[in-house]
Amino acid sequence: MFLAFNPQEKSSLLSTSYWFGNTDILWLKHFIAGGVAGAVSRTVVSPLERMKILFQVQNSNKSSYSGVVGTLKKIWKEEGFLGYMRGNGTNVIRIFPYSAVQFATYEKLKYLLMEKGKSELDTKRRLLAGAGAGIASVITTYPLDIVRTRISVQTGQVYENAANLPKDAKGRPIIPKMPGISKTFINIYKNEGGFRAIFRGLGATLFGVAPYVALNFQCYEVLRKFFTPIGESSPSGINKLICGAIAGCIAQTFTYPLDVLRRKMQVASMSGMDLGYTSTWDALKKVIKQEGPKGLYRGLVPNYLKVAPAIGVSFWTYEFCKDIFKI
Repeated sequence: MFLAFNPQEKSSLLSTSYWFGNTDILWLKHFIAGGVAGAVSRTVVSPLERMKILFQVQNSNKSSYSGVVGTLKKIWKEEGFLGYMRGNGTNVIRIFPYSAVQFATYEKLKYLLMEKGKSELDTKRRLLAGAGAGIASVITTYPLDIVRTRISVQTGQVYENAANLPKDAKGRPIIPKMPGISKTFINIYKNEGGFRAIFRGLGATLFGVAPYVALNFQCYEVLRKFFTPIGESSPSGINKLICGAIAGCIAQTFTYPLDVLRRKMQVASMSGMDLGYTSTWDALKKVIKQEGPKGLYRGLVPNYLKVAPAIGVSFWTYEFCKDIFKI
């Protein structure tokens, strides 16, 4: 099978020999490289990320956003360019440590899981390393993920009701200042259940992210070797982008329903959402009952448009930073 294909090459995205020297410095270099990769990739696709979240969390009985082009036009008309970047500051603050922990943990787990006398992990161990990296990154940054989702959705709600807002001299709605990261975090903690509210939906997130990250790394490693010319140590820059894009789409296809449930649980207790979910299992049953199985794939097409460039740019940037750090 495709995922089990594991051609033996001297080159690999993550060489285990990195961990035989000064491990603290090497870990820090991988941490920084991973963080930069995440920040760059998410900024590139910020408009599509905002659109995906709006698709996922809107009430199925009151859909204000529909269609990729229509939604992008709606955001531009109501919010301008800044609307595409809404929540990206929070996202970058979250994604830097998230991506940094993910790449650095994957590097370390590859070394720890390596069988003696071998230079490459088999498929099972590589998937395990990827799953572990995904779990570590989620637990580290989950509160910021909830805050980022809330800011993006709250802004969408304000513009959805723009017709009822006071107007300026030119007849444009006067948009109230939206709460920032710290204020949103404090509001969730104080008014929605304290520590438990900050980690609402964590179970569904871990259940979805672990296989997603595992498949992401596995597919990229396999594709990277496939695209590496004979006699070369790595594929070209454009082929690295292609490898990342394909890997991201494959992984997302298998795990997208869990991502939808995660977003719904993160905003379930928000004022005005009226989703009425008491648990992830309850959300799953209600989505299927109200929308059918297709409800679990709401926003998948625009998400492909986001995932392909995001993962491609992420892996390319990571390897570029590795070259700079000479690791």
